[in-house]
Amino acid sequence: MTAESIPAVALAGPTASGKTAAALAIAEALAPRLPVEIISVDSALVYCGMDIGTAKPTREELAAVPHHLIDIRDPLQAYSAAEFVRDATRLIEDIRARGALPLLVGGTMLYFRALFDGIDDMPAADAAVRARLEQQAAAQGWPAMHAELARVDPVTAARLAPGDSQRIQRALEVWHVSGRPLSSFHTAKTIAASARPISAGGLFSLEPQDRAWLHERIARRFHAMLAEGFLDEVLRLRARGDLHADLPSMRCVGYRQAWESLDGLHPMASLPERGIAATRQLAKRQITWLRGMPARHVIACDAEGATARLVDAVRAHVLGGAA
Repeated sequence: MTAESIPAVALAGPTASGKTAAALAIAEALAPRLPVEIISVDSALVYCGMDIGTAKPTREELAAVPHHLIDIRDPLQAYSAAEFVRDATRLIEDIRARGALPLLVGGTMLYFRALFDGIDDMPAADAAVRARLEQQAAAQGWPAMHAELARVDPVTAARLAPGDSQRIQRALEVWHVSGRPLSSFHTAKTIAASARPISAGGLFSLEPQDRAWLHERIARRFHAMLAEGFLDEVLRLRARGDLHADLPSMRCVGYRQAWESLDGLHPMASLPERGIAATRQLAKRQITWLRGMPARHVIACDAEGATARLVDAVRAHVLGGAA
């Protein structure tokens, strides 16, 4: 196959639906005809030192197939959807030029949406402005910051809770940097340079028929993470001294609940219940987003033979059914 004829394929699905194993199975099945390189579509896997709580692929899994956009940021740094679009677009082109199939795998739906539909051309983060806003919030509280946002950008303020510090801060930062309300950027999107990076029919989705099946997997995985040393991982991150609970990295599901328990805001004994509940809520949001994508090819991940059906469907899309 020529570089121009190689499509890019996306594999989405809620957390704990089996995307990592399925992606590796796809790579193995296509290997005789077409090598595969995986592009992670996950806002938590970008962070170094956050391995257990993100269910990061193991060393063996990472070695089996080339992976991209994993361990590319320190937890102190942010990674935006705009940066993802830029990086993923470049990687898709590079992988195809190498004669390999770009396989985008993950559950961060904001990243998929930005890649498929384009992204608001908003100003970049400004560390100085952000620092001033954090000082102001420390003195006045986030409800007061929300009230300030309501004065300059009532549309955005109306959809944010007064305690949503991360989004309130970003909206105020955009206002101070650009002089324009955040809501004004939502009216005109800049489409990714690749225009349509995923070809028609190239979005595959692992979705459960029975939500209870997914809930059981989520609970089992969270307990396994705790047994593998998840709390020790969070303690190591806290010991750095430069991380705090409002960073995007520490707001990831699981890490946020662990941080709050270690801060004494909740009993440590409640961590499993709270972590599992938060993960279930994340999965619910992911499934809702997926159901708004009618062009996706749905594979029931809780059905017998799901992986084989997915592999066959991807092979047919990429190779026309050739073995």
